[in-house]
Amino acid sequence: MDIQAIKNRFGIIGSSPALNYALQVAVQVANTDLTVLINGESGVGKEVFSQIIHALSARKHNPFIAVNCGAIPEGTIDSELFGHEKGSFTGAVDSRKGYFETVNGGTIFLDEIGEMPMGTQARLLRVLETGEYIRVGSSKVQKTDVRVVAATNRDLLERTQQGKFREDLYYRLNTVPIRVPALRDRKEDIPLLFRKFSVDFSEKYKTPSIQLDEEARNILVNYPWRGNIRELKNIAEQISVLSSDKLVTANDLKRFLPDQPEVNRLPMLAAPQQNSDFNSERDILYKLFFDMKKDVTEVKKMFFDILQNPNMAHAAEYHADNHVLHSYPGAAEMNTPPGAGLGPAQQPIILPDNKIDHHEEVEETLSIADKEKELIVKALKKHKGKRKDAALDLGISERTLYRKLKEYNIAE
Repeated sequence: MDIQAIKNRFGIIGSSPALNYALQVAVQVANTDLTVLINGESGVGKEVFSQIIHALSARKHNPFIAVNCGAIPEGTIDSELFGHEKGSFTGAVDSRKGYFETVNGGTIFLDEIGEMPMGTQARLLRVLETGEYIRVGSSKVQKTDVRVVAATNRDLLERTQQGKFREDLYYRLNTVPIRVPALRDRKEDIPLLFRKFSVDFSEKYKTPSIQLDEEARNILVNYPWRGNIRELKNIAEQISVLSSDKLVTANDLKRFLPDQPEVNRLPMLAAPQQNSDFNSERDILYKLFFDMKKDVTEVKKMFFDILQNPNMAHAAEYHADNHVLHSYPGAAEMNTPPGAGLGPAQQPIILPDNKIDHHEEVEETLSIADKEKELIVKALKKHKGKRKDAALDLGISERTLYRKLKEYNIAE
């Protein structure tokens, strides 16, 4: 089917290559029963793509339902999707069919799939694999023939690594991925969309149709539109109702656009905290790297100072616990005899000046893998071999910890 005909039928405006490609994939996959995962930011129109897939499929005469997984409470989502039996929980006064039963033969659109609880994810995986499900409070297995189209504005692969989304479900849903581009990635379509919304709202509110001057148009095109098409539509509605002039200037437009805070995208090092939680393995590696660099820099500086002032050699003491050199002032700086006021165990070892002929700089290992292995061993020892507690302390998932134990051949 022609892409332009699809746009006209579903009210899609724009001609950016990314948008056209997403539509092309949706059209090609529509007449199959493959599971589709639609990725895109909030407000880009992911639900329209699910409607396109259903309308062009062999299931088009059967039911279609859109379910927002993030809007259903965790305690009731199983009942909503799979139904429940009478008396299965407080308030279940009657048996109830779930969406997978009522939409049998049709298509179900699961929006914000990344917010689905882990228990419900396991039930959904079974439906996708075998077409079977069980009502809440029942032991009877039922069959359903439903095509699933899912959508998310989250990075599901990242959530699988964090242990918040089932990896097997992710790969089952991601049979055919469709990426819907953000509005800021299709700037050529922004004036067309704004014009369409302005005309619609002018007719709706019986107001003159508004137009933008050249400067206002440039501002509109280069605005980040974090809310995407939904935000653009809201701005067009505000201007159509509240603007006193038919021709909107740049200053007029700025009054309707919310201020965008400047985001500093440069990397920032936070002060190390003993009990800080790391969000990922990358954070752990970064912290290790900068800690090692700091320690090595201090060691180098101390050796350099000793070479410049040999009298300080007798006052250097290396603490192996934290790999940091601490030094006491030399006798010449304190104007006191070496070792004065120190106990027998604290007496410094005095090296003759002429004994320091050369030096050899020795650095500890900078291998990130070795440091990571050392941290894992310490965490397991600290928590007496309990993987779950050790993984929590390290800031990684238990799955990742298990993989690292095998990778480094660490015996528990």
